[in-house]
Parts: sequence; structure tokens; C-alpha cells
Amino acid sequence: MPISWEISELANGLRVVTTPLATAQSVSVGFFIGTGSRAEERGSQGLAHFLEHMVFKGSERRPTAMAIAEAVEGAGGVLNAYTSKEVTCFWNHLPYEKLELAVDVLADMLLHPLLDAQEMERERSVVQQEIRRNRDQPGAWVGELLTQAFYGDQPLGWSTAGNEETVATMQRQDFLSYMDAWYVPANTVMSVAGNVSHQDVLTVARRHFEDRPAKPSPSFLPLDPDLPTQRVAVESRPISQANLAMALPAFARKDPDRYALMIFNSLLGRGMSSRLFKEVRERRGLAYSVGSSVSRYFDTGLLVISAGVAPQNLKETVRVIVGELHKLLEEPVGADEMTKVRDYSVGSFRLSLETSMALGQRAGDLLLTMGEIEPIESVVEKVQAITADDVLRVARRIVQAGKLVLSVIGPDVESEELADLASD
Repeated sequence: MPISWEISELANGLRVVTTPLATAQSVSVGFFIGTGSRAEERGSQGLAHFLEHMVFKGSERRPTAMAIAEAVEGAGGVLNAYTSKEVTCFWNHLPYEKLELAVDVLADMLLHPLLDAQEMERERSVVQQEIRRNRDQPGAWVGELLTQAFYGDQPLGWSTAGNEETVATMQRQDFLSYMDAWYVPANTVMSVAGNVSHQDVLTVARRHFEDRPAKPSPSFLPLDPDLPTQRVAVESRPISQANLAMALPAFARKDPDRYALMIFNSLLGRGMSSRLFKEVRERRGLAYSVGSSVSRYFDTGLLVISAGVAPQNLKETVRVIVGELHKLLEEPVGADEMTKVRDYSVGSFRLSLETSMALGQRAGDLLLTMGEIEPIESVVEKVQAITADDVLRVARRIVQAGKLVLSVIGPDVESEELADLASD
């Protein structure tokens, strides 16, 4: 059965989208705000993420973190949030009859956060510990090194969590000024999915948000493509595995080749049937884990390949990965493999949308970042229509000489030799 949704916009610019699911036992509520680490300035790295933490630390009617948690968990629900480069999302998931509570808790948090000074000092330490934890995890930190190397010293190249030094300097007024600029109705989407009606959701939304003043929605600074970057970023550590990440420039969110890119990525490194898994792990036994993923932003994108390998296999793994990229660049994909990868991409896309949470997240994110929600069947049709020629065109756009960036964390890493391998 096709999934449908309804969209309304309040007078102040807040967009409200509902995805009704008559058989669901739950309601998922998410507030998507068009801001993230990309909205930060030098010296304020990590502000968006730190603020996300602080919003959970108490509101006017629920003055402690425990009061907020108990309001949702007392009804059997869960709540959380995330901050990315361009989106911050606060969400909860409750039984469907608790719609008003679900919206009330999030509205109270977002509209009336206490941002208490004592809580701020405690949470400052928590965020700094999170940064240290990420640094201590080579598999995660190698991705940070890769992004820094690829984009250089600009917001897209900075860590979403910031660093310990910038987090140490942030004050309450920094949060208030940031929220005043970015947490505005025109830059926010309220997405609700589950056993609810659009009219009921709209009634609750108006009660909480229609009195908020309309303000213009800010925008991110465009990517500076001329900033100096690194071809190779390495960090030597006395650990037993080399953690490898490689990146090539990909496409912006609205690029017409985004569906062909989905197929290209599936062919390359999604699942046990992908070329990288078969060649790197199954045929050669070089790595336990290997795969690829795509990140798309409003004006740029990134294809990332990652692997965990024994140190003695690092160079050969890089050679094999580069070789697989060149095969996609030089050889059209056969008909049988194209059929399999299209079916895999469509099937995994459908299965990712099984829950009210997944549907609500998709609707909110797409409406915020794309300005519209593409019907699921439209995506399926476009993916199924991708041909080997389309994949070859995408490969030629992505796999370009001199564009590959590589990062490694492991024992006795030699950056010059890796740079030579990456330039093949």
C-alpha cells in the first residue's frame, strides 16, 4: 500500500508534515532544524552539538534532565537527538495515544530551555569526554581525519563535536544567540508519523508554535573548493589493526545523478555481495570489514570507503580498492550484476522504511533539506531505471585522477608510500 503524507505551513513558516499509519501502535515526533556544525564559526566549533546536549538538561516546566526523561519514559517511550553537518533533530517515540505529550515535551525543550549555568559546566565535561572517547576509537577517528583532510580548514572539515578547547570557552549567551538565529520556524520542520490524523497534529502544533514570530531562515556559507587539503592524513598508534578510510568527491543533494550514485555505491561497497566485500574480504582475506557510503550536502558530497586491515595488508588493500574503482570507471557493469544491484538497492530502501520512526525521519529530513518529499514509488522507479551507462557516467564523474584522499590510523604508517598508491 502506498505511503501518503500531508503538509501544512503555519503563518510563521513552520512546516508540519504527518505520515498517518492506521495500524501503528506508536507515534514518532521529530523536530528537524536546518543547522548543524556547518553553521559554526571559527572558535565556536562544537556549539551546535553542545547545545543539543543542553536542551535535554531542563526546561521551564520540566526543570531537570530527569524530569524530561521521566515524562517520556514514564509513558513507555524513548527520546533522543542528533547533530550532523547540516541538520539537528530532536525526536521521541511514544504510544500513539500520547501524541500531545510527545509534542509538549519537545516543544517545552526547544522553546523554553533553561540552559542553566551549573548544568552547563557539568555537561561541558561530558561533551569533552565524548570527544576524547571518539579520539580513542580508531575506527571513528579515522573518519574525522579523512573529513579534515578532504575539506580542509572550513566548517565541513571541522568535527561536529568540536574540540576540547572550543567547548571549554562556550557560554550561555552563545547558545541563546545561536538559537535566535537558527532555531526559527522557517528553518524548522515538525514531522509526525504513526496512528494520528493530520488535523490533530496541526491542532497541537498551532497550540505550541503559532505565536512564535516569523524570522528569515539563514543559510550556510558555500563550500570553498580552493582551500588547501591533504592527500594523505596518518596517525601512528601502537594498535593491532590499521584503520583505513578513503574519499572521493561525490554529488550535492539535488544532483540528478543521485539515483545512479545509489547504484554505484551499492555495487562498490554495500553488503556482502558488493565488489569490495567479495574482492577484499572473500577472495583475498585482507580485511574483516570493508564497505562504502555516501554523504550528500546542499552543495557537495562525499563517497567514503572504509576498512579495518592487518597492518601488513594495508598497502595491498589500498591497491585492490583503487583497482575496483578503476574497473567501475573502465568496464560497463554486466546485465546480471545490474539486475541484482538494482533489486538490492530497491529492497534495502523499502526495508529501511518499515517503522513509524523511519517514515517520520525520512519525511522530516527530506522536507527540510530538499523542500519536498519524493514518493517512495517514484524513488523505486528511478532506481530501477538506472542502466550500466548511468553507472559508467557516475564513475567518470567521481573517479578522477588526483582527487582521492586517504587517512589511516595504525602502527608505523608511511604516508609517502600511501600517497603514491592513492595516486595510481
